[in-house]
Amino acid sequence: MTHWAILSGIEGNLAAYEAVLQDMRRQRHPVSDLYVLGDVIGLHGDNDAVIQRLQSPRSSEWVPQVCIGWWEEQCFSLHGLNSSPDAPELMAQFGGDGVKRLWESVSRESVRWLRSLHFGFHELDCLLIHGSTVSYADELTPDTPAIQLCDRLVRADANHLFCGRSGQTFECWVTPTRLRSTVTTLDGVQDPQDQGKTPRRVVGIGSVGRIPGQATYTLYNPESDRLNFRTVNYGKAKGFGATIA
Repeated sequence: MTHWAILSGIEGNLAAYEAVLQDMRRQRHPVSDLYVLGDVIGLHGDNDAVIQRLQSPRSSEWVPQVCIGWWEEQCFSLHGLNSSPDAPELMAQFGGDGVKRLWESVSRESVRWLRSLHFGFHELDCLLIHGSTVSYADELTPDTPAIQLCDRLVRADANHLFCGRSGQTFECWVTPTRLRSTVTTLDGVQDPQDQGKTPRRVVGIGSVGRIPGQATYTLYNPESDRLNFRTVNYGKAKGFGATIA
């Protein structure tokens, strides 16, 4: 049986990642696939150690499927590897100290590995991605307008969009009563397409390393369509919990 573990936002926090792996081993239904939806690096912790851990899972562990997140994109910007040199978003949010810290905490070898990662994963009728197909920085939350959520789902050509940018765990269903889209090409506006009335869902998968001492991630069974939001306390206040949807 297929059971996915979907997580994001390790942000250099190796202890948090190890705690999540331990929680995954405790599951009654064994995890079959591990997806890491970006933000494996950040301004705190040991970025290179986390990258090495992802690159070299132990013999009994899952091989993580990793895609690019917002922090990776800032790193590429610092190294002149994308269209926005000098990381203006990073500078605006964290200033010169943040830029210096990120530059110094990720080796060039690690940058090369990060650069080889995918933008996201399309599995079955699901898209697993850091932000959305619009941008790494596209932050979807329970407060995002329904029409915007619907737009992201249509763009993704998916019934279920799993995203990690917000760091929150949530489930938002969108049920369009009438939805038609048009495409404009060099030849002009094409005939409208009916997108149907199938309910679609956006799922926030949590953040492993953003909050010290508390990691959140998501378990999903695509066969039963069952979600399980996990909260893992580690360090001095250890414990495990779940919110099941």
